[in-house]
Amino acid sequence: MKLTGPFKQVVTLANLPLRGKLSDDQLEIIAEGGILTDQDKILKVGNYKALKSEHPEAETEDIIGEQVAIPAFVDSHTHICFGGNRANDFAMRNAGKSYLEIAESGGGIWSSVQHTRKATEEELLKTLLARIDFLLALGITTIEIKSGYGLDVENELKMLRIIKKAQESTRVTLVPTCLSAHLKPRDFEESNQEYLQYILTEILPKVKEEDLAKRVDIFIEKSAFQPEESKNFLLKAKDLGFDITVHADQFTPGSSRIAVEVGAKSADHLEATIDEDIEFLAQSETVATALPGASLGLGEKFTPARKLLDAGAIVAIASDWNPGSAPMGNLITQASILATFEKLTTAEVLAGITFRSAFALGLENRGKLEAGFKADYITFKTDNFQNILYHQGSLKCEHIYIGGVQI
Repeated sequence: MKLTGPFKQVVTLANLPLRGKLSDDQLEIIAEGGILTDQDKILKVGNYKALKSEHPEAETEDIIGEQVAIPAFVDSHTHICFGGNRANDFAMRNAGKSYLEIAESGGGIWSSVQHTRKATEEELLKTLLARIDFLLALGITTIEIKSGYGLDVENELKMLRIIKKAQESTRVTLVPTCLSAHLKPRDFEESNQEYLQYILTEILPKVKEEDLAKRVDIFIEKSAFQPEESKNFLLKAKDLGFDITVHADQFTPGSSRIAVEVGAKSADHLEATIDEDIEFLAQSETVATALPGASLGLGEKFTPARKLLDAGAIVAIASDWNPGSAPMGNLITQASILATFEKLTTAEVLAGITFRSAFALGLENRGKLEAGFKADYITFKTDNFQNILYHQGSLKCEHIYIGGVQI
């Protein structure tokens, strides 16, 4: 048993609802607080002196100076296992080139597929671990990581095995997702439907056999997979025992409705979501995940997070860190900017990068500082938690705790 504190403020996020809008006066803020943990769980959060008096047997870890403690962050949508670099894509896009022109000149997703296929396992593992460490330094202790730059049996399994191997070298929780349905690879000569069937019969059984991922994703878009074929694929993947998530409504509307219809854990992107589909999402258990990094990388509008929250949806915020459309990777900066443009409260942003993102991954045991939750929390050297978003990512974590242990 260990007692850590005192903290100038402990922002617990306790008792906040899973869905809908939040006001900052709903936040529980414990002044001069302490966090009591045992093994990797939180036993109690309260006034530090009172906890010390109640539990004299607890080992103490004294916090020096003014610091605030909040739940560690969860990044529920990333593509950080990849080879190569697409800086030229970014430069061409900013120079006015279209997606098609960039792809025809050797860029786009297919460029990342070629680089990832050519990369050795050692190279991919080294760069993946470096990106994990970057996110950990931001206070992110749970990271979803997709495949999707292999697009054949050999290379999709290579990516997922590397993610599994990375888990052996980090205390960060990694959540692998099979995104073999990112797009039909250029070297697959048959139709979209035949490629999706290839995933179902050749890739997913091996993923299941090796326990490489429990989640399946698909990119539903004009340039990738069409709505009806995607829905059939998702239902079959679900029948195989996989949880479902969807790249939805990034450029054209309609696919978020499919995500809800198949019972997806989340529908991610949603930049093009229309009002009637916002209502559809709001009445479901499917998490609406905003990816502001993609909006910033592509110069596109943001996910209508304000409308989604006002309608009662479960809204999460993730980085979408990938080599093409969202190369920044800094979740806190992105979430702070999204808050500015969508007028999100501090409570809504913090919920969106903690327990609401965790719910999208099926991890309801983290993201709040309350009894029974996993003791993943972070501290910032400040006297006011509002400074975390106010500084838009430039205020760095002071300490990071995973399972109650300082990293």
